[in-house]
Amino acid sequence: MGRKNTDKVVFHQIEVLDAGAKGVSVAKAPDGKVIFIPNVVPGDVVDVQTFKKRKAYYEGKAVKFHELSKHRIEPICDHFGVCGGCKWQNMKYSQQLYYKQNEVKNHLQRIGKVELPEFEDILGSEKQFFYRNKMEFSFSNSRWLTEKEIGSTEDLGNRNALGFHIPKMWDKILDIQKCHLQEDPSNAIRNEIRAFANEHNLAFFNPREHSGLLRTLMIRTASTGEIMVLIQFFEDDKANRELVLDNLYEKFPQITSLQYVVNAKQNDTIYDQDIKLYKGRDYILEEMEGLKFSINAKSFYQTNSDQAYELYKITRDFAGLTGNETVYDLYTGTGTIAQFVSKKAKKVIGVESVPEAILDAKANAERNNITNCEFFVGDMKVVFNESFIAQHGKPDVIITDPPRDGMHALVIDQILKIAPKKVVYVSCNSATQARDLALMDEKYKVTRVRPVDMFPQTHHVENVVLLELR
Repeated sequence: MGRKNTDKVVFHQIEVLDAGAKGVSVAKAPDGKVIFIPNVVPGDVVDVQTFKKRKAYYEGKAVKFHELSKHRIEPICDHFGVCGGCKWQNMKYSQQLYYKQNEVKNHLQRIGKVELPEFEDILGSEKQFFYRNKMEFSFSNSRWLTEKEIGSTEDLGNRNALGFHIPKMWDKILDIQKCHLQEDPSNAIRNEIRAFANEHNLAFFNPREHSGLLRTLMIRTASTGEIMVLIQFFEDDKANRELVLDNLYEKFPQITSLQYVVNAKQNDTIYDQDIKLYKGRDYILEEMEGLKFSINAKSFYQTNSDQAYELYKITRDFAGLTGNETVYDLYTGTGTIAQFVSKKAKKVIGVESVPEAILDAKANAERNNITNCEFFVGDMKVVFNESFIAQHGKPDVIITDPPRDGMHALVIDQILKIAPKKVVYVSCNSATQARDLALMDEKYKVTRVRPVDMFPQTHHVENVVLLELR
């Protein structure tokens, strides 16, 4: 073991043992501490250069490979290892599913500490690439340079980039040539905008000086073939803005919604911005089992449409509806699950804190001629109270799909108080889901568990749990 200084040491011949949280892998140092290592696969044997030492763990990187894991495959993306997106592209898909299922099991056992049934097998995604329906890219005039470029004495010329933020570096953008996450024409649209902007000397955003014309690009696609493109401009320059938008519409007539926003704020979030329609209509349509859902620039919609359909089918199956039930759909978003289960329920009540989402939900229900769904805006822990339940009837089934931090304790208290026969809990974070299951254990037994892989090549996993009254 060689030492560089007190924090930086090299550990030799270390076997990678497990795929851990946040997509990094896990090994054990000779002193028994855990080492977190990116871009390696369980089964690899490596020398690790540490760069951070904490009380209980090290962070390091593999500097030499002695043995390669049998679970390792060649990543298909040229940007792998620099772009922080698809951290598991070097691992066989069957192993990705194994580690996702394992993570859910560990969380539910270790944090939940509740009695669990046998888990159903994780549902893998038929598409392992090009599965996302929404991508966001950033413009920058100081692209991320490779080590080779930094060491070069040649003039690097144009430093403009259109791509992704380098992990943990807010001002550095990796210029992306081909991304394997969204179907064509996504790559072609992004590459055309960059080439056209460079050709016409249009200024890419400078995040440090807050200047430049072009700021961000969002592309949304739907299984119906409809495409939305939204360009965010920093400067209000009508002539150049129209130059960019007209060129794009001419090259890609299949764009059904072309929009823009002029945003000179410090941050680039569009949720408080006035979005302008340039061509087409201001939404695209997604379809699922004959139901149509409009998605606008600010809408939340599951980013993997095909797997969202599978997730909703599992949710409906777990709910076991007969047509006579009153169902509450908590954290309903744009009401997709509510409408998806409505034909098998007597009545569905959806609750969500984002007013725009509820407007979408109501418009979609009307478009789909659904008359047994009602949607309400409100902070869940406030609105979901006795008078609300008295007004709309006690639910037989509750479906809940909360954000990453899980359900508020007051919402759990209210569920325990009204005690519906079944609760179907959909989660994108099995750690907070496990915490909530422990709080519900006094009245509810977990009777079914099925993880769903919505995001191949990443560590993220959704999980569906059925709870039944004891």
